Amino acid sequence: MSSSESKLAMAKTVLSTVGSIAATAMVVRTVVHEYLPPEFQDYLFLGIRNFFNRFSSELIMVIDEFDGLVNNEIYEAAEVYLGTKISSNTHRLKVSKPEKEKSINVAMERNEEVTDFFDGAKFQWVLICRQVEGKNFYNPRDTNSTLRSEVRSFQLTFHKKHKDMVLVSYLPYVLKEAKSMKQEKKTVKLFTVDAEMMYSNLADAWTPINLDHPATFNTLAMDSKLKDMILKDLERFVKRREYYRKVGKAWKRGYLLYGPPGTGKSSLIAAMANYLNFDIYDLELTELRGNSELRRLLLATANRSILVVEDIDCTIELQDRLAETRALQPPGFNQQEKQVTLSGLLNFVDGLWSSCGDERIIVFTTNYKEKLDPALLRPGRMDVHVHMSYCTPCGFRLLASNYLGIKDHHELFGEIEDLIQSTEVTPAEVAEQLLKNDEPDVALWGLIDFLHVKRKENEEAKAKKVELESVEKEKESKEKEEREKEEKEVQN
Repeated sequence: MSSSESKLAMAKTVLSTVGSIAATAMVVRTVVHEYLPPEFQDYLFLGIRNFFNRFSSELIMVIDEFDGLVNNEIYEAAEVYLGTKISSNTHRLKVSKPEKEKSINVAMERNEEVTDFFDGAKFQWVLICRQVEGKNFYNPRDTNSTLRSEVRSFQLTFHKKHKDMVLVSYLPYVLKEAKSMKQEKKTVKLFTVDAEMMYSNLADAWTPINLDHPATFNTLAMDSKLKDMILKDLERFVKRREYYRKVGKAWKRGYLLYGPPGTGKSSLIAAMANYLNFDIYDLELTELRGNSELRRLLLATANRSILVVEDIDCTIELQDRLAETRALQPPGFNQQEKQVTLSGLLNFVDGLWSSCGDERIIVFTTNYKEKLDPALLRPGRMDVHVHMSYCTPCGFRLLASNYLGIKDHHELFGEIEDLIQSTEVTPAEVAEQLLKNDEPDVALWGLIDFLHVKRKENEEAKAKKVELESVEKEKESKEKEEREKEEKEVQN
């Protein structure tokens, strides 16, 4: 028999054997499905699978979408992370764009495979989706009825020898990378309190909208040295997670922005949020009826956020000296005692409750720093005090660049800068004048006229203030003389 005939006979034998085995397997499978109870079927197939797994060098980890009724953080991280690992071999993708978000999300579609490499090891990811026939099954995240009967999970396959590396290094790496990706793609939100939802559903107590404020540190009309100080402080803060933990402090930073109205306090907050990609929670203390409501709201805020309390000096009575006030009230006076107190606020700024959250910035604003209780100002509560001053020559040049496109020196700059140095004018007032005309020369001449008028008004206001103070002193002097005269008459 020739060599070719021998190989052909062997191939026929192999095919015949494989066919017989396949036919036998089909018969066995049919018998098992038709005559054995489902519980015994699961037990039988599990045994067969375990038998063959003993000879496999691979290990499979199953990462379900939910851990009980709560989201599985590893599943969510893998979904984000694997969206960047799509290769040319991938045939189907899942794309989405939430309403009001800017970026398009790319993720694996069901039953697709993605290969990843980490530290020289190979990892195979598969998204498994299976239908659950039970009518009572409920997926807590999916409100779409077509998804309520679907269970999703990732299967991660790798060599058994890499088990420890997966748990210690690889999965933490996936979590870290996914967090960074979500932060980069995140649209900054501005949250305000929804009083109606505060008691029915705490998770919905804060209502978000997109923060479309365009302020950046490049466009802020403030002193360049002060701007650089704030930037360096923010960068240092976000990098010091382990340092704060080592020294036993909550990972937070407090800023007090003080100065006249119109000096850019709100714009600075928006610039901080845009720079760090942090959400802003705008807290109006006058809407709260007590410290318990304050605790509920602050516990519902997220990490990597900025909590803002504007006009802290006048939004609420924070002196925490209510006993004296009550003593002056007539008997039977019905006073609402439930209100946010200074001690309640400080407990969240620098107390036990301040540790409920990480990487948070607290910003208070005020027009009158001297009105604040000293307990609120010390380091550890308000760590950085930023004086938002009147417009400076440096701030004016930036405004001229932003509003008029004047990048270099202009012949009118010298006169304007001299006027600004001798006039108390806010950046907002200067910006308003520059907005009035698109022609640079016309706008600058208009600003010069405005500054002359403003300086005259300031001088008149100061003269009037001096006059009033003089009259007040004279009045006090006369009252003092009259008292002394009366005392002498009494003694005589």
